[in-house]
Amino acid sequence: MDTEKLNELRQIIEDSDNIVFFGGAGVSTESGIPDFRSVDGLYNQKYKYPPETIISHSFYRRNPEEFYRFYKDKMIFADAKPNKAHIKLAELEKQGKLKAVITQNIDGLHQMAGSRNVIELHGSVHRNYCEKCHAFYDLDYIVNSDGVPKCEKCGGTVKPDVVLYEEALDEENMSRALQYISEADTMIIGGTSLVVYPAAGLIRYFRGRKLVVINMSPTQSDSNADLLIADKIGDVLGSL
Repeated sequence: MDTEKLNELRQIIEDSDNIVFFGGAGVSTESGIPDFRSVDGLYNQKYKYPPETIISHSFYRRNPEEFYRFYKDKMIFADAKPNKAHIKLAELEKQGKLKAVITQNIDGLHQMAGSRNVIELHGSVHRNYCEKCHAFYDLDYIVNSDGVPKCEKCGGTVKPDVVLYEEALDEENMSRALQYISEADTMIIGGTSLVVYPAAGLIRYFRGRKLVVINMSPTQSDSNADLLIADKIGDVLGSL
């Protein structure tokens, strides 16, 4: 790891009291959750249908059995634990430096690590609702159900509170994320290649002093970064 860059990151964090973190799948890969686009990611595995088709709204409507088979098998990692990145971000929030974690992940690991102000742009596997009566169900209910989960109260289908392809992102979440980003003096982007829109478009609203990008592969924000670290986010944050 580049000691000079690590020291620079340390100094940026020390000098800031309004940091926002924007993260993606790379934050969770170190907890054993595969991302979608890497060599071992879901998009490069073979299924009867392409993963992006299976996790679309129209496929969910047409073929909920196949959707749930894939969802339970490949999108739920109930045993995953927070890694050094999640833990450090929670610490920075406790210190009053980090104001919000904005994540594209659906695994709930930021909250598990102790982060309180987490904006989940793509929802969470831990929240599930009956489509008829809106009764809430936790992750265990989904994991332990056979086939398509049904509501115990009304028999309706229980759907994960996860944004599928063809579905819009929650406007309130987008609005809150935009506000935090536009007011931050430091923004740390980590573990995301910034290719998933509209979420990735939010970073255009950052007007602060320091932009830090920590990612294994190049991102669209590299040229704008004040500090660019091509390394694992957990290793970097865990070394601070």
